[in-house]
Amino acid sequence: MTTWTSDELDRIGSAEELEMAPLRRDGTPRGPVPIWVVRDGDELYVRSYRGTDGAWWRTARTSRAGRIRSGGVDKDVTFTEVTDEDINDRIDAAYRTKYGRYGGTYVNPMVAGRSTTLRLEPR
Repeated sequence: MTTWTSDELDRIGSAEELEMAPLRRDGTPRGPVPIWVVRDGDELYVRSYRGTDGAWWRTARTSRAGRIRSGGVDKDVTFTEVTDEDINDRIDAAYRTKYGRYGGTYVNPMVAGRSTTLRLEPR
């Protein structure tokens, strides 16, 4: 199993956004979409602002693979769904802390979208 380096975690975790390009069923990448990313320990997580209606999320959930670019890191990743309530509670807090300056209009949908939490795992 491949893990993130400390440098990658720092660079991606502190970046404002992440460009997400999940793979379609035919193996080609979707066009990159900018999304928010948060770090919890040695793990990176994303959620869909539009919940389960988010097109990039539906593609990522189906393919479980894609490419991300953030903080100068360009990496192939695997997407793993997260259902653990304790982890999701920490991710909620991470979104509120990192992006709270944008107010509830943007942060509340990210917290409400906890059913779309995906862990990014480097390949």
